[in-house]
Order: sequence, then C-alpha cells, then structure tokens
Amino acid sequence: MSFTPQCNALCWFCHNEGDVPPPATHRDRSHKPRERQFDSDAFLRTITSLMEAGLKRVYFTGGEPLVSRWARPVLTQLPPSTPDSTYTLITNGLLVRRNQEWLAQTPLDKIKVSLHYFSDESLMEIARVPQGIGAILDGIEAAREVVPRVELNTLLQRQNEHEIEAILDYALERRLPVQLIELVDTDYNESGSSAAVSAEGAIRYLRNLTSDEHTEIAGVGQGRRVFRVDGVEIDVIHRDLGRHHVGQCGTCPMRPKCVEGFWALRIDHAGGLQPCLLRDDLRMDLRKHLDEPRALTAAVARHIAAFTEGTL
Repeated sequence: MSFTPQCNALCWFCHNEGDVPPPATHRDRSHKPRERQFDSDAFLRTITSLMEAGLKRVYFTGGEPLVSRWARPVLTQLPPSTPDSTYTLITNGLLVRRNQEWLAQTPLDKIKVSLHYFSDESLMEIARVPQGIGAILDGIEAAREVVPRVELNTLLQRQNEHEIEAILDYALERRLPVQLIELVDTDYNESGSSAAVSAEGAIRYLRNLTSDEHTEIAGVGQGRRVFRVDGVEIDVIHRDLGRHHVGQCGTCPMRPKCVEGFWALRIDHAGGLQPCLLRDDLRMDLRKHLDEPRALTAAVARHIAAFTEGTL
C-alpha cells in the first residue's frame, strides 16, 4: 500500500510503485504523479476488508510513507493482526526518529529500511540527500527501539559496489537481516541501466563468511539465494536463479524486462489496485467499492482471477 508518491529522497532508480517517481518530477515539474484520492478512512476500509478475506501480509510504502499525512492515522488504527499475518513499513529511515513516539504505538511487526549507501558521498550520488548517512543510520537505530524486527534492503549498483561488504558487516554486527537486490529495469531508470552490477561479488563474500546457503524458488517472481551468518539471514535476489511467471504474465509484452511475475497487489494513494507495476492497463479503481466490504473483496477476487486466467 503506497501512502504517497512524494519522497524526501531522489533515488535515481526509483519506480515509485508504478507512478511517476520523484526524480522525474524534480527534472520536469509538468511530469506529475497521480492525484491523491484515498484518505485514511479509505486505506483502513480496504485493509480491513482484504484482511478479513484472507490477506496475510501488508507492506506500507511510498514514495516515503512517513511523508504522508495518512501514515499516522492509518498505522495507529490498523485492525489487529493475526498470528500468521504481518504489517511492515518500508522507509528510507530519515523520518523514523522524528516519528518514533507514535510508531511505538502501532501494531507494526517490522520496519524495513532501504540502505543503498554507506557514506555521505554515495548517499548524495544515489539519492541526492544532503543530511548525511548518519541521519539514516540513526533512523535504523530508532526503528530497532520501537518494533520487534528491523531489516535492510540494498540495491546493488555501481555507485555502492565498493560499500556492500561494509553494509553487510554493519548489519551482521547488529544482527539485522538484509536483502540484496539486483537492479530491475523500469521505464524510469533505463537511462541508468549501465549502473547495474551482478550479485556475484556479494555472493563470494558471503560464502567466505558461511557455508549455510540454500536457494528458494517460490514459483512466482525471482528466485533468491539465502545465507545464514551466525543465525542472521542474508538473501540475494539473483537473476541467475531464473524468472517465474503465472497467468497473463506468460503472454505479457513486458515479460522480457520483468523479474517479478504476479506475487503481490499494489494499492496506491489514488485508489488503484495493480497486480503489476509495469502495466497501467491492468489497474483497477477501488473507490466505487469502498462502501460495501463484500463488494470490494469480490471485485478484487474477480480481478485476480481474470489476471491469472489470462482474460483480463
């Protein structure tokens, strides 16, 4: 669930959950993301209905979700989670300390912090953030103080290739799980595709630290290579493990550039639901279904079925 397309960073590779990313708007003010249509009540109705229908995992994203005016009223009023469901906030970490007091009152199970940099120089080169890396590292510590689990995710790229080992050492010292991700091309980051680097270097480093390694292929999306170093999980989204797609993905014209397949539903601040961030034509408007929870879940179920059967 994307609260907002707005962000306090300008990461060059941002796909913004299929909306116009902040760097594109920064370059051209006429290139704007979708207008906000959902408010906190709409988010909460949608979450409640889908969880009652069996949804197990909810990720709150943006943009930067903590920039949104809806973050606090939604996250503090979430329906209770069940033993097999989770709520995760995905953030760049810059605003966690400022919002720490009310975040401690939420039922969040996890905060996942994007750490694509490990110095002031790489932070500025990748995200154009002037505050310095200390602000993000402090945000990680603030997150550790308020939720049961904190994880990191790091996009592998030329700009941070020399820092990956330092990021891993930092995470292992604090026993923070990490996900290393190879660059996924989208319409907005194609001009920087030459910055993509393979995960092979990180894999070699991890193999020097541990022999506990296995691969996981879920049947959809990108396979991952999983390492455990002294009990801390490091997983690598590695394109060499193959791409796995379902339903309409098999004949999709975007398949050559897609590494995901259908594994999640994306709901944005404009009230749209998409099974794929590369396909605006598969977007469904949820707003007309909000007044009737059963109608909402039935409409979403039909949309998913049509997609997986290839009839959407």
